[in-house]
Amino acid sequence: MKISRRAANIQESATLAVSGKAKELKAAGKPILSFSAGEPDFISPAAAMDAARAALDRGETHYTANSGIPELKNAVRDYYKRHFGLEYAAQEVIVACGAKPLIYEALQALVDPGDEVLVFAPAWVSYVEQIRLAEGVASVVETADTGFMPTREAIEKSLSPKTVGMIINTPNNPTGVVYDRAALETIASVAKERGLWIINDEIYERLVYGEAKHENILNVAPELRDSILHINGVSKAFCMTGWRIGYALGPRAIISKIDAIQGHLTSNASSIAQWASVGALTGAEGDVERCRGVFEKRRDLIFGLLSEIPGLALEKPTGAFYAFFDVRGTKIPDDVEFCTRLLEEKFVAAVPGAAFLAPGFVRMSYACSEDDIREGLRRLAEFVGSL
Repeated sequence: MKISRRAANIQESATLAVSGKAKELKAAGKPILSFSAGEPDFISPAAAMDAARAALDRGETHYTANSGIPELKNAVRDYYKRHFGLEYAAQEVIVACGAKPLIYEALQALVDPGDEVLVFAPAWVSYVEQIRLAEGVASVVETADTGFMPTREAIEKSLSPKTVGMIINTPNNPTGVVYDRAALETIASVAKERGLWIINDEIYERLVYGEAKHENILNVAPELRDSILHINGVSKAFCMTGWRIGYALGPRAIISKIDAIQGHLTSNASSIAQWASVGALTGAEGDVERCRGVFEKRRDLIFGLLSEIPGLALEKPTGAFYAFFDVRGTKIPDDVEFCTRLLEEKFVAAVPGAAFLAPGFVRMSYACSEDDIREGLRRLAEFVGSL
């Protein structure tokens, strides 16, 4: 059977690959500690569980509207008005089977063959592949030399006459950096000058620590309302990864096209998962804040332990739940080899930075227990010390 060039050129998700390898070793009886997946270890909030059970009792087990049930769309609208002061009509909101499909659908709706899309490196593993699936080209904006904060100089180096838009992600996966207002103003200024659209991936927006503050880019540049698509969901802050619910808010013109594409791709998201998400968005604020507090403690713990290991260098993360550290000062500067040997010799799973367009770095998720963090970092320190 002939394989398409599109499929032949696609790269496997590195995070899923590492997680899969770790699971294989664990099944073989190895004492694996996995820091690879971006998945909270808490169960979903009681409000979500109760709403799901109630939906089952009511028999809400049928197809819903392709774009989502009105109750969830209204809950999303209320959430964005409450947290960001942004108002969207129901027709400007769409619900999907996770944030990842929404980004894919948005790129299919916005990118023509040969179009270039700015991606800020380090970047989430699926952006480049999804742009490629839309037959576009990812134009990489480097940020490693500026504390992972985008600058105008770096952006302008990556612009060309073929540039049509950009994807921003703050709080950032994999770095844990929260873009400050100056960075958002710079991004908005370039977008306005060049007539670019922005996909604003803010799936980690509730997970911010210390004095850092997440700002929605539309609060910084309200004049860009017709050019910005927000991507969010309940997976991270509400600990609902398995429910697979994401949502997008944006201009009606793009939302309607995403809706049409989704109609031929997945149709509606799970009815029960949608009702669970209504429960979460309307009744789980306390759970979100409690989880955020736990993640902040874990952030402090893993940062402190990593900082004590000679040869490693890192910025203190201010958001999400990832530590992203530089291994180029060790005797294994190749991040892929570093992670391979760390897994095989110490049974600790981490993701090489090359997967995020940042060779020489390694990502570890601290969405796990403090005991696992302590033991995992003990093994990591032992590994580095033995080189």
